[in-house]
Amino acid sequence: MEVLALFGPVGLPEMLIILAIVILIFGANRLPELGRGIGSGIKNFKSSIKDSHDKTD
Repeated sequence: MEVLALFGPVGLPEMLIILAIVILIFGANRLPELGRGIGSGIKNFKSSIKDSHDKTD
């Protein structure tokens, strides 16, 4: 969170600009696929952290 504090708060206009850039780079057709990939990656990351935490107990 310290890095975000360096750039200031990210508001709605900034988020819309970031979304527009992502759409330009990846195209509107690939956005759902990209979202699913990011979501499954986060889910796998969280489960691996939980598994490693359970093994240490």
